[in-house]
Amino acid sequence: MNISDVISFDILVSAMKTGNQSFGTDFLLVGLFQYGWINSLLFVVIATLFTVALTGNIMLIHLIRLNTRLHTPMYFLLSQLSIVDLMYISTTVPKMAVNFLSQSKTIRFLGCEIQTYVFLALGGTEALLLGFMSYDRYVAICHPLHYPMLMSKKICCLMVACAWASGSINAFIHTLYVFQLPFCRSRLINHFFCEVPALLSLVCQDTSQYEHTVLLSGLIILLLPFLAILASYARVLIVVFQMSSGKGQAKAVSTCSSHLIVASLFYATTLFTYTRPHSLRSPSRDKAVAVFYTIVTPLLNPFIYSLRNKEVTGAVRRLLGYWICCRKYDFRSLY
Repeated sequence: MNISDVISFDILVSAMKTGNQSFGTDFLLVGLFQYGWINSLLFVVIATLFTVALTGNIMLIHLIRLNTRLHTPMYFLLSQLSIVDLMYISTTVPKMAVNFLSQSKTIRFLGCEIQTYVFLALGGTEALLLGFMSYDRYVAICHPLHYPMLMSKKICCLMVACAWASGSINAFIHTLYVFQLPFCRSRLINHFFCEVPALLSLVCQDTSQYEHTVLLSGLIILLLPFLAILASYARVLIVVFQMSSGKGQAKAVSTCSSHLIVASLFYATTLFTYTRPHSLRSPSRDKAVAVFYTIVTPLLNPFIYSLRNKEVTGAVRRLLGYWICCRKYDFRSLY
């Protein structure tokens, strides 16, 4: 009996003792934290990252809403990305935290279904939004005269609606299919949230044909936007190197590289999870990879896309200056 078997047995015994387990309707989440005293340290780290990601995305959304100078297509798309990231990280981490603190590993069948749907919908939406954001930068730099027409308010709204609708429809189809499959094996999900690849290991019928469908969806929703991002930034860099000075070239390379690193982190990890056959999966490796696209990228996005931007940092300074002036005025009025 290896360590994972012992852990699974302990979890089952613990769940049965709490009386919260009904094997017909509940699942058991193994979770992310498993090994001795390091559990608490890992939990504190994850909770800190979650708080920072939550704060960063909320601040960016409000900053864009309050500052009229940021009411442009680029920042409209960025605010949508922050909304997605805010919901995305909130889909998995709070439940994981509750399970860890309460020492309960259960999740109701309906709760697992909802979590799977919301997670897939937000993931697909984010993948498409990142592609649209790269297109926005491509048009702004390579076709500046046509930018008002190609990135009008109507087109931006259509892009956002397309991203949300496509992600939601794709998630609905996969969730509906997966949860009508017979889960006649163990109800133990070796993951820290309900995710399609982890759920398929509990199904007692052949899922190879469905895995081909998952692969096709991954290639369309993940790989195509990623290739579009690579093509857009490649073209942007070519145009910048032809037109700009050395300083402008360095700035463009710095900005594009940081955006590409974050986008690559998201697309590479999700493609790694959703395009591999079941025979090549490792639960411990899948959980480690999932941390990057469920926690790390929602944490990095608001900082990479905003703090390296002069307009956003300028808006932050003006907002802080206004707040300090108001505080000083309130303080003096007391006397």
